[in-house]
Amino acid sequence: MVEIEQTRERRQRIRTPRVAKHAGTGEEPNFTSTFAALGKLKLGDSGIRVSASAVDINTGKTVLSIDDRVELPTASIGKILLLIEVSARFDQREFAPYGILDKIPGASVGAAGLWQHLQAPSLPVADLAALVGATSDNLATNMLLRLIGLDAVRARTESLGLTKTALLDLVRDNRGPDDAPQVSVGSTIELSWLFGALARGEIVNSIASQRVLGWLSLNTDLSLVASAFGLDPLAHRGADHNTLLVNKTGIDRGVRAEAGALRGNKRAIAYAASIQFEDSNMQARLRVIEALRVFGYDLMEYVH
Repeated sequence: MVEIEQTRERRQRIRTPRVAKHAGTGEEPNFTSTFAALGKLKLGDSGIRVSASAVDINTGKTVLSIDDRVELPTASIGKILLLIEVSARFDQREFAPYGILDKIPGASVGAAGLWQHLQAPSLPVADLAALVGATSDNLATNMLLRLIGLDAVRARTESLGLTKTALLDLVRDNRGPDDAPQVSVGSTIELSWLFGALARGEIVNSIASQRVLGWLSLNTDLSLVASAFGLDPLAHRGADHNTLLVNKTGIDRGVRAEAGALRGNKRAIAYAASIQFEDSNMQARLRVIEALRVFGYDLMEYVH
């Protein structure tokens, strides 16, 4: 009964209407440039779908809200939910972080990841989680999902009070009519809440939250929102010029998404952005990436 009540409280907290600050006064940072950049995308293409959210981690104040309750494809961002379930199980005696998993024929998927290019036929569970955090490793993701099961990840997601964010399927090279159409979906309000809760140590418990943040701090993809932060993509686990970042990106054809937590010398903010667009040419893709970078500039201004 206690867990059910906690889940209800989490869902209510996420669903509670909040007023976004579209513009600031005085020295208070604002997100005018972000609204202009994302709005320009929609004006240029009526078929594009844009969602963004930013919430102050310490105060809970919503500082940006753009269709943040809309459920959109988020590609690999849903792998965070798998990492949360893996981290939670490390507290169980029967689930060893140093348990070895072997590569299984048919589990390998192209695109993202390193394990498919390595000679090692087996790796510990903890190392696979690190690979998912660092390179969004598809093979490592699928092996962890085969071990844990998608139903367990779904149950964990529901226990967190998330209703529009989910990891739907294994990673696949090709999706048939019987497969989920996307790897994952999410709403930016839930994703920004999730990163804020991780930063505060509220997901499962403080130790489990720190494990997940540790894996995500290895992320080498700073190509979207985080491209505005000036950090070393291969080494940013510590603060650099008083800037500390943990993030996860989701990239697929017609999808660019990112969620994260950013801390500066003044403030800390949890953010998420997702854009679904017609990826018909490089110009369309670059316009989306540039708009996300503008969001990053405004986030930097807010935390510093």
